[in-house]
Amino acid sequence: MAKPEIINFDNINYAIYKVGTWKNHYEINQIGLSREIPVTKATLHHVKLSMEEIRKSEFDIDNKTVNGFVAIALQLNPKIQKMDLDDVIALEQKEYESILEELDNLELLSDDGSVSLDTEDYLIFKLEKECHVTNSIPANLHTKKYYVDELKRIEKSLS
Repeated sequence: MAKPEIINFDNINYAIYKVGTWKNHYEINQIGLSREIPVTKATLHHVKLSMEEIRKSEFDIDNKTVNGFVAIALQLNPKIQKMDLDDVIALEQKEYESILEELDNLELLSDDGSVSLDTEDYLIFKLEKECHVTNSIPANLHTKKYYVDELKRIEKSLS
């Protein structure tokens, strides 16, 4: 029988999360709409970089320049589409600050630890760089099943 692959917690090629809930409620920030909570420093770093990249993206909507989170929310969330654009921009800023505070206060696993790729205790994604985009690919069956179910849940919550 093959020995299961072991993933070190400091491996920047993997993102490791636990399923949980955020302290605050979020409408715009996709990180906060998910139930995936980072559990390693490498994953936390990746999440923060992803948020920064989305926020750096600029879109012109109603003669205003908005960041990627605002633009995505306006495209996907009917509740946000009904709001005044200035209110959406303000809400995104408030959510961004709240999610950063939550991320900065997470209890993380020690960098010198490891986990079997076969685990069902954590969600594990393999990170693959394609041009300037990082793709998160479920690294085991447990994560793949969760990922499919989570996409359905998020889609339903935006309807």
